Amino acid sequence: MELAFERRGTGAPLILIHGIGHHWQAWLPVLDRLAAARTVIALDLPGFGRSPGLPAGVTYTPESLADAVESFCAVLGVREPHVAGNSLGGYIALELASRGVVRTATALSPIGFWSRPELLYCRSMLRALRASARSIPSRYAARTAENPLLRAVSTGIMVAHPSRLSATAQIAATQALAWAVGFDETLESFAGLMPPGPPKSPITIAWGERDRLLPRRQAVRAARWSGQRVKLLKGCGHVPMSDDPDLVARVIMEASAIS
Repeated sequence: MELAFERRGTGAPLILIHGIGHHWQAWLPVLDRLAAARTVIALDLPGFGRSPGLPAGVTYTPESLADAVESFCAVLGVREPHVAGNSLGGYIALELASRGVVRTATALSPIGFWSRPELLYCRSMLRALRASARSIPSRYAARTAENPLLRAVSTGIMVAHPSRLSATAQIAATQALAWAVGFDETLESFAGLMPPGPPKSPITIAWGERDRLLPRRQAVRAARWSGQRVKLLKGCGHVPMSDDPDLVARVIMEASAIS
C-alpha cells in the first residue's frame, strides 16, 4: 500500500506505528532522538492521518492493518525492520513479531490484554474522545489547546503531562482523531480481540505507569503472555512519547539493539 510517512536518519530501519485515531506526528517528540542511530519511518496507518483507506472489501482489523504495514515495507524495499508501536500500533508490532517478519518489536501499552469490563471502558472512552473532537469548531480548537485547564480535560486520559504536549500538536491530534475514516470500523473490531500468536522475533513490552486508558494491571497479563517482565514507563500515560521522550527513545533503542 501507499501510505503517508516521514523518513529521517540513517542506520537500520525502524518503523513507527501510531495508535487508533492518531497519526505519525505522535512520534515527533522522539523522532530525531531515534533518527540519530536508525533510519526511522513513521507512518500513517490506512484510514488515519493522510493515508488513504483500505481497499474496498477489506475490513479494518488490527490484523488487516498489520497486513498493510507489511505490504508497505515490501513496497519500500525494507526487509525485516525493527518496529515500534503504541496502543493499536503496539498490537500491530506484536502481530508482526508473531509472523516473524520484523527484526525486533517494541510495544508501548498495546491493546488486547484487557478484561471484558476494561475493553468496554476503553471503547467508551475512545468513542467519547472522538465525539468531542468532532464537535469542537475549528475556531475554538486553538483556544482549547492553549488553555491549561481545558487541555488537561481534553488530553488527560491519554497523557500524564498535558502541559508537555504543545498546542500545535494537540490541535493536529484532535483533527486527526476527528477525521480518521478508519476509526469506527477499527474500534468495532476490538470486540473479542485476543493477543497475537507467540512471537518469532524478540519483543519488548513497556507500559505507562500512569496509563488511564489501558490501566497498567493489563501489563501483568502482557507479561504472562510474553513470558517476560514488562517495563514500566515511570510518570508516563497511554501515549508516552510526549510525557518522557528520552525514556521512550531509550527503551526503543535498547529493544532494537537486541538483534
